[in-house]
Amino acid sequence: METLIQQLINGLVIGSVYALIALGYTMVYGILGLINFAHGDVLMVGALTALQTMMFLMGVAPGMSPVYMLTIALMVAIPVCITLGFLMERLAYRRLRNAPRLAPLITAIGMSFLLQTVAMILWGRNYHTFPQLISTTPMQPIEGVFITPVQVIIIAASAAIMIGLSLLVTRTRIGRAMRATAENHRVASLMGVDTNAVIAFTFVVGAALAAVAGVMYASNYGIAHYGMGFMPGLKAFTAAVLGGIGNLGGAMLGGIMLGLVESFGAGYIEHLTFGFLNSSYQDIFAFIILGLVLIFKPTGLLGERVSDRA
Repeated sequence: METLIQQLINGLVIGSVYALIALGYTMVYGILGLINFAHGDVLMVGALTALQTMMFLMGVAPGMSPVYMLTIALMVAIPVCITLGFLMERLAYRRLRNAPRLAPLITAIGMSFLLQTVAMILWGRNYHTFPQLISTTPMQPIEGVFITPVQVIIIAASAAIMIGLSLLVTRTRIGRAMRATAENHRVASLMGVDTNAVIAFTFVVGAALAAVAGVMYASNYGIAHYGMGFMPGLKAFTAAVLGGIGNLGGAMLGGIMLGLVESFGAGYIEHLTFGFLNSSYQDIFAFIILGLVLIFKPTGLLGERVSDRA
């Protein structure tokens, strides 16, 4: 029972991060029908920018409170990623809106390689230790079950962000504009909606979520690297497909479910395969789920709330 609860906690932590990243994928797809494969690399830029900011602050103000230092690092990483997301939409994707679907897909993959290469030039090939500004001393709420303050903050912050995003989309004027653009951007434009601004705003929000997820991911694992965004991005895409890409609730559900499946799989894979595989093979669960969903329920668990565009 202790192992079961421990894996549940671990799954909720990593699933919360996957959900935040998946929201960026699903918002862009819902409005443009575009899979932005460079989204995971925005996460990487956010983590490395936060790392660079913290290293600078440690040099100029070594006595600064860890909470203030992490907050400042986030406040620097988020605008950097927002700017990056805006430039990606403006320079790379806007001209391809009416192009065949293969063109923006190839462009997104190219943007991913470009961001990784630039990050490698700026930060090098080596793995960087991400400062543990918040205590990582495990707490033991139940005998044999451990959770760190960092993990508690990740779960709580992710829940708050997801609730806030849901309210933004359903209760605000810009949210109505986003839903109208997702339904039919040509009709929305005729009704007075500035679709260019709405699409740019969608990329900006997705990039901000990726920045926060990047700092969470690096804080949880204690490392940052120029290639760190690829695998979380791929798994978040799987989560978006699992929940129903284009559906915000589906992205949240898919992220949490994928995190739980991956965590339970890592905990029990050795028993299930009679010692043939161990926890280092936990990544296979994401791709098994992706394959099964694409074969048996391509629209995902909650269906796709995106109308077909002529």
